[in-house]
Amino acid sequence: MNKIIIAIDGFSSTGKSTVAKQLAKNLNYIYVDTGAMYRAVAYFALEHDLIGDDFFKEEALVNRLEDISINFKFNKEAGFAEVYLNGENIESAIRTLRVSKFVSPVATLSAVRRKLVEQQQLMGKDKGIVMDGRDIGTVVFPDAELKIFMTASAETRAKRRYKELIDRGHNLSYDDVLENVTTRDHIDSTREDSPLVKAEDAIEIDNSDLTIEEQLETIVGLAEDLILN
Repeated sequence: MNKIIIAIDGFSSTGKSTVAKQLAKNLNYIYVDTGAMYRAVAYFALEHDLIGDDFFKEEALVNRLEDISINFKFNKEAGFAEVYLNGENIESAIRTLRVSKFVSPVATLSAVRRKLVEQQQLMGKDKGIVMDGRDIGTVVFPDAELKIFMTASAETRAKRRYKELIDRGHNLSYDDVLENVTTRDHIDSTREDSPLVKAEDAIEIDNSDLTIEEQLETIVGLAEDLILN
């Protein structure tokens, strides 16, 4: 069977990672959550006082990029690979609204994008990979055999994200989550370097009213057509 690269792009909180994880499991492919990589850099910046509500020491962060080592280790109990920063498991720490607030500003830095894109391209050199993010089908793997672009209304995505954070025990308001979603949409779509856009050959899936199972069935079908032919 052919091995292919599957690129899943789209707006925040569209469930890209959830679908991508299941897809990789179904196909016995490697899954890479590139959003977690940008979250790891944002987490590093926060931990080292390089970014905050009213400041962003961009040059200082760029100068510290060589101090940042990101990798993934598969957790058998969880059933997916967790992200590690300089040897520390930060899977839970990077999923907070606090980190989410600073991911998009950090991702606007060209030096950060170059460092992470280089790592991502190395991960996919042997194909057989599912990778999700913002610029996978346009920048990281423009020649990917299957490109998916996922979208949903901002309100739908905010409700999903709000429920997820509340279920994890976070104390916050829906309005704060909605503001974070819309702010990230604007930054991701208007940044100068690798803005979030749908690749011309990507298949768009609006999952506002679709279950995860329905999304997965559609994408698995598309992937199998390419893998088996």
